[in-house]
Amino acid sequence: MKIFIKIAIRILPVIVVLTLLYIGYLHFWGDRSQNTWFGRKYSQADIKAESAKAYAFFESYYDSILTMNPELESSLAIKDQQNKWTDLSEDALDRRLAFYKKSLQYLNDSILLDRLDSANQISYLVLERQLNIKLEADKYRHFDYPVSLMHGVQIEIVDLLIQQHQIQDKKDAWAYISRLKAVPEKIEQLISALIVREEKGVLLPKFLFPKIIDACREIISGFPYNPVGLKKNVIYQDFLEKVTRLSTVDKQIQKDLLDSCKASLKNQLKPAYQKLIELLKNQAQKANNNAGYWKVQDGENYYAFKLKEQTFTQLSANEVYDLGTEEIQRIHKEMITLKDKIGFQGTLKAFFNHLRSANQFYFPNTAKGKQAYLEEANQILDSIVLALPKVFNPIVNQRISLKDVNAFSAIYGPKSSYSAYYSSPDTWNAIYFINLNNLEALPKYQIEALVYKDAIPGRHTQISFARKQSQLPRFRRFAQGATAFTEGWSLYAANIPKELGFYTDPYSDFGRLAMELWHACALVVDVGIHTKRWTREQAIQFYLSNAANVESDCIKMVEDQIVSPASATAAKIGMISILELKQKAKTALADKFNLKDFHDVVLKNGAISLQILEDLVDGYIKAKKAK
Repeated sequence: MKIFIKIAIRILPVIVVLTLLYIGYLHFWGDRSQNTWFGRKYSQADIKAESAKAYAFFESYYDSILTMNPELESSLAIKDQQNKWTDLSEDALDRRLAFYKKSLQYLNDSILLDRLDSANQISYLVLERQLNIKLEADKYRHFDYPVSLMHGVQIEIVDLLIQQHQIQDKKDAWAYISRLKAVPEKIEQLISALIVREEKGVLLPKFLFPKIIDACREIISGFPYNPVGLKKNVIYQDFLEKVTRLSTVDKQIQKDLLDSCKASLKNQLKPAYQKLIELLKNQAQKANNNAGYWKVQDGENYYAFKLKEQTFTQLSANEVYDLGTEEIQRIHKEMITLKDKIGFQGTLKAFFNHLRSANQFYFPNTAKGKQAYLEEANQILDSIVLALPKVFNPIVNQRISLKDVNAFSAIYGPKSSYSAYYSSPDTWNAIYFINLNNLEALPKYQIEALVYKDAIPGRHTQISFARKQSQLPRFRRFAQGATAFTEGWSLYAANIPKELGFYTDPYSDFGRLAMELWHACALVVDVGIHTKRWTREQAIQFYLSNAANVESDCIKMVEDQIVSPASATAAKIGMISILELKQKAKTALADKFNLKDFHDVVLKNGAISLQILEDLVDGYIKAKKAK
């Protein structure tokens, strides 16, 4: 017995030292993501309190974001600042930067990540990344193009008034007038931004100026600028339709509102846009035709940043280029198989030319043709909605309207507007706009793919799903900034109906591949323009040689990629990531894999980074295996 006591006395100090070392290891190097501290989990009360504190901060943060962005409020059908525009001045940008820095500091210093529940841990990581990106982006504050053919401030003004400024009573109508009267200040801020960029050598390519100037002129055309017999101005037409629908407002007040609208268009909006046009004409004389950001000092670093921002990856420009090349080759092989199945005798390029030129693939460019296109798109939409329960657990709201782009063609011009795009002031008023001004750019064989991608089960489904998640803080429920995720989901979703037995027409199936090919080509073209010094013509020719789309599509895409570097790379990279995660889950779970559950995991956390999505899928696999 004495021997055992002596041995115990001798080894006791060793045991104590080893225990202390283990506790120290857990403290400094242990897995803190599992709410552990000194090897013990936090109490549920601690986790609940810290999570509530974090959630309150997230909501407060978003309140501040909304306060700084009246236009964002309007896009969410919030009317608190419906008479104002978002401030674009340098002082406002400085204030936002200070706010982002302060928010990040509070997040890192005052919120304990390891003491949060899993949902708030994700929110922490999402916001942390967003704030770090915003701070890094400020280094390139004057690198972007604040005017462009389809995204510029001069277009967004009109877009917000027509699409997002709701008029449900006379207060809303007078707020619309207030915004019209404030347009000169907004345009002055835009002009200042353009001048600053010019001084830094950031000028649009010369060939884009005429189109942008023409679009500005369209905005200040029509009645009341011109005699009554001609077309109405797009803003006046919108205001007229909204005001005359107000049954609770008497005729005299309606007349006063319309008179005020006409006066504001003439006295505020038109002079402001004329001043902008003069500046653009002046800058056009100084510009050259160099298309890519390689022409700007530090443009290479800016492009690398944009790739990181848009794709949520660390892929280099050359890696993106190589990925695009590989994807083009893969899709071409699938297309050749389908082409042969269809029975076309000739090369794939010859088949592309056949698809572009044969009348059988297009509705006639008439009123009846437009109606026929809409009817077919609606039939496709109705069919896919009925099939959704097979691949999704119950989701809120699949109501969406299909509309001709109509009035917006006067803003963008029928040759400039996208073929189709999605708009959602809120998910209950979602609209899928289709540019029916030029049916020669809308092949019949791609109607299915477009509806699936941009409406259901694509963009609208993703947005509806996110907004349904009432437990998430608003900055996640309403955020669409994670481009690789949102665009990647849309492109991925265009393939979901394939698993449900849709795309029965081999031409429609070819249209599905053509859409995917389009985005694969975008990887190559984007890098080609911005790092390999491709000209506009080289880029257009690449699309024509490698994709099936008509030339007008190729021109629009190239000109958009010139002014929005890296944005077109997000869809394909996001799609590839989601497909890889799906395959990973199917391989790991075998017969336990459930597509509905997988879609839940992908969508229920809102727009997130691809890395966080991968972590969530890994967690889903682990939990499913444990069961």
